[in-house]
Amino acid sequence: MLFPSPASPLRDRIRSMEEHSYFTYIMASRSRTLYIGVTSDLHKRAFEHKWREHEDSFTTRYNCDRLVWFERFGEITSAIEREKQLKGWKRSKKIALIEASNPAWLDLSRDWYDLEPADYGRALDRMNN
Repeated sequence: MLFPSPASPLRDRIRSMEEHSYFTYIMASRSRTLYIGVTSDLHKRAFEHKWREHEDSFTTRYNCDRLVWFERFGEITSAIEREKQLKGWKRSKKIALIEASNPAWLDLSRDWYDLEPADYGRALDRMNN
């Protein structure tokens, strides 16, 4: 298993918040297909989405491997309530939420891991050819 990179300021901020924290988050594909979820471990969950650890999942099927938005909560009930609220929104409102804090749709977890799945795949392809 690859571990989060120790040099990420965003990763450090989230790690310090993770004790008794819950997150509502949005993953997106390159074509901007959206997935909304809730977790108590954002590092682990983003990793699972990126590495497609759940073969038959929505995020695997639609390649939603970029963390584009998240919000922290102290109570799981609040995180679940927010997830349900976001899932009820029209797509345009979800996009506005993402773009308010992340206009370029950058992967907020891009510096959390030593190796990205795409980099790993390219390295394997080079080794096998």
